Amino acid sequence: MKTSPIGAVLALLAALSLLPLLATPALAHDSLKRSDPAKNAQVPSVDKVTLEFSAHVTFPAVVVTGAGGDRHESGRPEVDGPVVTQELDGPLPPGKYTVAYRIVSSDGHPVEGEIPFTVVGSSAGPAPAAAITPSAGNPPPAAGNAPAVTPVSGEEQDGGLPGWLWIVVGALIGIGIGMFFSLRNKKR
Repeated sequence: MKTSPIGAVLALLAALSLLPLLATPALAHDSLKRSDPAKNAQVPSVDKVTLEFSAHVTFPAVVVTGAGGDRHESGRPEVDGPVVTQELDGPLPPGKYTVAYRIVSSDGHPVEGEIPFTVVGSSAGPAPAAAITPSAGNPPPAAGNAPAVTPVSGEEQDGGLPGWLWIVVGALIGIGIGMFFSLRNKKR
């Protein structure tokens, strides 16, 4: 079975012209648009962390640590499109804290970052001096190491197609167009 050189060239051109169109959304990783608490903010109290990204995200992991390395998150983060919410194990006592996050961007690439903030306490009175201990299953990180961020299971993944899938679809479409032109020329 012979194929026309013109058909092969047209198939290659069709595939090459479609790939940039399909890959364009995958070129830019999603970014953090807003967080509550904000970066370097001084807040009276915090009982949950909210992160809003530029697009839908998947596999979120959020770790909130105090100055001594103790962790304060409660349960797994919840995803609602581009918004990730992490409940804490109670209102945080005054002190310096860091939110470490890691998500999978809508283009399939991981994005991570840190948000430092300070709880200054409320003017209603001093915060209770309760000892905060790491929650079960979440041991504190070793001294000097960043907290480990563990992604959630695939069952909790939010919708969205990875960038590599768009490239495969584009290539298949290009091959189909090339075969169409090749077979069309052969019938003549």
